[in-house]
Amino acid sequence: MKKVELSGSVRTENGSKGAIQLRREKRVPCVLYGGDRNLSFSLDEAPLNKLIHTPEVYRFELDIDGQKIMAMVHDKQFHPTSDRLLHVDFFELNESKEARVTLSLRLVGQSPGVRKGGKLSQPLRKLRVKGLPTVIPDHLEYDVNTLDLGDSIRVSDLKFPGVSVMERATDVVVAVKMPKKVEEPAPGTPAAAGAAPAAGAKAAAAPAAAAKPAAKK
Repeated sequence: MKKVELSGSVRTENGSKGAIQLRREKRVPCVLYGGDRNLSFSLDEAPLNKLIHTPEVYRFELDIDGQKIMAMVHDKQFHPTSDRLLHVDFFELNESKEARVTLSLRLVGQSPGVRKGGKLSQPLRKLRVKGLPTVIPDHLEYDVNTLDLGDSIRVSDLKFPGVSVMERATDVVVAVKMPKKVEEPAPGTPAAAGAAPAAGAKAAAAPAAAAKPAAKK
């Protein structure tokens, strides 16, 4: 995960009244969980907004009135109409304890099966993983250079350094589907039978024209 440093201040007044005052001052009320005790604090709204409104997962190095804390975002609350950031819950991280996060899975390379006309399907675009906070990557990558027509990769096939995937082992992550073929109607089917009279109609039309009586002089 990318490391980001932010400085905050311990909240002197909790509750809705204190939260409203903080938002007027362009600050975001926050709570830190997972440590010896919960800690209520606030952060500047502008720098936090830039980080919250992205799909990236960050490891925050928080400086709360001189107290250094490593944490990650656990939950966030937005205004229902303005989409303004109202509140953030952080979870304290420990370098020696595994953390659980959801990372995006990006496909790299070009599949031989796709070059042959197959369609690349990715049912799982994000994966839940666990690992030590300092080694969890920003995102996950899988190389599809070996995927041919009809090949599929399941969670059990994935190996990423430093993290373990927590999805079901049998879930399909990516596959190369066979191209659909346009099937011709089999002989004797209504579609095939319907085409036969059209050809016979031309043949029957010729004798009819020949049998037409000559015009009287």
